[in-house]
Amino acid sequence: MIELIQGDITTMKVDAIVNAANSSLLGGGGVDGAIHRAGGKSILEECQRIRNKQGGCKVGDAVITTGGQLPAKFIIHTVGPAWNNGKSNEENLLSSSYYNSLKLALENQIQTIAFPNISTGIYHFPKNKAAQIAIKVVSSFLHATDKIKKVIFVCYDAENYNIYNKLLKK
Repeated sequence: MIELIQGDITTMKVDAIVNAANSSLLGGGGVDGAIHRAGGKSILEECQRIRNKQGGCKVGDAVITTGGQLPAKFIIHTVGPAWNNGKSNEENLLSSSYYNSLKLALENQIQTIAFPNISTGIYHFPKNKAAQIAIKVVSSFLHATDKIKKVIFVCYDAENYNIYNKLLKK
C-alpha cells in the first residue's frame, strides 16, 4: 500500500500527485515550480480561479485541480509550513497537509496518490521529522479506509529517500 521511489513526481502515472504549493497557488520554486512547468498553463489558470474564489490556500489545507499535461489526472495542492524551530505549530500543520490531501483524494475517488517531501526544501522543515510525520499520517489514514489503494512517497533527493527507506523498514 505504501511505496517509496527516488525520482521526479511530475512523471508519476497515478490518479493524483500532491504539490507542495505556496499559499498563493501561483507556482514557485522546487517541486511547485516543476509541477507548474511540466503540467502547463491550465493548472495555473485553475489555481487562479480557486484563488479568486477563496483567496489562496491556507497552511495545512489542500485544493485540487486537473493534472494538466501531466500523466496524473489530478494535482492536490497543499501548503506545508515553513520551519520556525518548532515554535509555530509546524508539526500539526504538516500533519494537516498530509491528512487534508488524503481526505481530498478520498472525496474525489482517487485510488493512487504520490507525495513529495512536503516542506523539506525551501521551507527547511527537518527532513527526518517531516518523514516521520508523513509516514505516521499516511499509515493511519490508510488503516481507516480501503478506498485508497496505493500511496507513493517520491523523493527527489537521495537524502530524503534514505530517511524514508530506513523509517519504512521499521
